[in-house]
Amino acid sequence: MQYLKDSIFYNQAIHELNYPFGNFYLFDGFVVGEFKEDTVVTWADHAKLLVEDLTNLYDHDGGNVVYITNRVHSYAVKPSDWIKFYRSDYKMKGYAIISYTKKGILNALIEKLFIKSRFRSFESLGDAITWAKSLTKSPVSK
Repeated sequence: MQYLKDSIFYNQAIHELNYPFGNFYLFDGFVVGEFKEDTVVTWADHAKLLVEDLTNLYDHDGGNVVYITNRVHSYAVKPSDWIKFYRSDYKMKGYAIISYTKKGILNALIEKLFIKSRFRSFESLGDAITWAKSLTKSPVSK
């Protein structure tokens, strides 16, 4: 398990958003999110605020952004709230889940059923970032 802040990628982040429910690191073309322990992520309580802030910072609907969720903590996502995301006309170029447990990998499979963009599950932060950069055509290292 690796927090983004403790990785070699942290110094490449162009912005950091800190909320009571988690920390989010913005890069050129992708975001790495780390929700806090025991959060139950819902559209109304978490995702809507995050998506609105990211939309304003990236200045578009998200269609060119890959979202990586780095599941360093145990938390739950209300999968059906993905419908609210898509009904709000937001988009994503891709969605990656980094899981460090077997239960997390199984939960990712359920969540995948609701995702309309490219989806991948990973076991390491580096592999997920490499994938995100390949989708956004950013160079692998600066």
